[in-house]
Amino acid sequence: MNPPGAAAGLMAGTTGKEQPKVNDKIGQDHQLNWLLDDLVRRVVGIRHSVVLSADGLLLGRSAELSKDDSEHLSAMASAFQSLARGTGRQFGGGQVRQTIVEMDHAFLFVTAAGRGACLAVLGEEDADVGMIAYEMNMLVKRVGAHLASAPRGGAPVTVPGRRPS
Repeated sequence: MNPPGAAAGLMAGTTGKEQPKVNDKIGQDHQLNWLLDDLVRRVVGIRHSVVLSADGLLLGRSAELSKDDSEHLSAMASAFQSLARGTGRQFGGGQVRQTIVEMDHAFLFVTAAGRGACLAVLGEEDADVGMIAYEMNMLVKRVGAHLASAPRGGAPVTVPGRRPS
């Protein structure tokens, strides 16, 4: 059964224009995990998915990924995105839209997903890379504003692939 608001591609309790309230965090976590589970179920070749803050803190995870592994994946995704941003700055490559790491038996995809957040997906070795990248971007377009992560300690938000506001 779909959670409230899923048919419209929105998080529960929002109209799509305002940011969810802090006291709605439990509902947001459930909704975010549901969206990640749906992505893993719908797209052939995706093993796991997480949403993380720009500094690597886990915000949501798909069901089959343990908390420890999801925190590790979040930290690694943040590190790769940070390296890509540094390379873009140093060598005039511009903003990072997406980072893809190809391994012997998997792919790691990381893309900006709302203000201060990233979506990371671990794909199978024979996955359709184009389809996964497309589905990730469609998810971010539908719900990216709801994936925003407040910066820790009042620091300015730096979002991979986006210009600072």
